[in-house]
Amino acid sequence: MQRLFLVLIGLSFFASITFCSDGNKYGKKLTVKEKTKISAILEKPKDFIGKKVLVEGTVVDVCKKRGCWIELASDKPYQKIKVKVNDGEIVFPLEEKGKTALVEGEVYEIKLSKEKALEKAKHEAEEHGTKFDPSKIEATTYYQIKGLGAVIK
Repeated sequence: MQRLFLVLIGLSFFASITFCSDGNKYGKKLTVKEKTKISAILEKPKDFIGKKVLVEGTVVDVCKKRGCWIELASDKPYQKIKVKVNDGEIVFPLEEKGKTALVEGEVYEIKLSKEKALEKAKHEAEEHGTKFDPSKIEATTYYQIKGLGAVIK
């Protein structure tokens, strides 16, 4: 009977750690209290450039080489945003893919000439093992979040 009691206490302790966990924490502690929808950032990105935001979304991809970025699904279908961190400051494990992330960071703009866009497309194709058509690549502007901290559950 005493052994059963100890086993039940152990299981309760394990369950409380597993189910009440705040998630895996990366980088700095989150300080922004109000969440911003990813769709709002993507619809009017210039309104958010240089601003610190707190976003939430499912991790749909993780950098396979260094764990230096994650992509989060938006609250709207077919939208996503990349969260990039300084190499080595935060390393996101591949196992976080499919989990829900709460990320704090600063929105920034990247403008690429056609030449730089070609380099980026080629790099991404190699990274993902896909082909790309250079004739379809144009100069582009896109937006990312410089990740400062994250909690992934």
